[in-house]
Amino acid sequence: MDHVTLTPQMMLNAYANGVFPMSDSKDDPEVFWVDPTDRGIFPLDQFHISRSLAKTIRSERFTIRFNTVFDAVVEGCADRPETWINDTIFDLYRQLHATGFCHSLEVFEGDDLVGGVYGLTLGTAFFGESMFSRRTDASKVALAYMVARLRATGFTLFDTQFITPHLASLGAIEIARADYHVLLNKALQHRADIEALPTPLTPQNVLQVSGQMS
Repeated sequence: MDHVTLTPQMMLNAYANGVFPMSDSKDDPEVFWVDPTDRGIFPLDQFHISRSLAKTIRSERFTIRFNTVFDAVVEGCADRPETWINDTIFDLYRQLHATGFCHSLEVFEGDDLVGGVYGLTLGTAFFGESMFSRRTDASKVALAYMVARLRATGFTLFDTQFITPHLASLGAIEIARADYHVLLNKALQHRADIEALPTPLTPQNVLQVSGQMS
């Protein structure tokens, strides 16, 4: 995006209009907007927890935290051979985190950050940006806890942007752009606070709230 200085407010306006930023690589300074023909979403009442994932959640081998190491989560998401998170995008998300619009859910094993997911909130919509995993099932556990948190705090839309086999295995589906905009517009008419969790999430209520097990 030549000769344009992106601001946090421009980012919020873009998300409210159904588009999001990407870069071709970490080292490419350019940013472009994406408005997919088909959009990935997690229906919040259809998150799929396999028996093995449920066993991992019950084991409590991981500790879940929220908004404690936002930068480290984004760094974890960008730590791969190819990433769309360049310095400009990272800095904008950092500013949006500081003003309460971007959030991270973190998965720890002992003192080690081993997985996480981060995204942006507007109205009752959560725009999932990226996730990472350094241990088996860590990103799946992060998503399960995020879905439970979103449901418990009144969110109605979990946007995954694109769909992958990994996300599809957890219940993500693809919908047409027009259908996505209907859901987005409804979500923007209401308010929810992702930080206002009524009670702490335990493994048992994550399994109850997050969806179907098989």
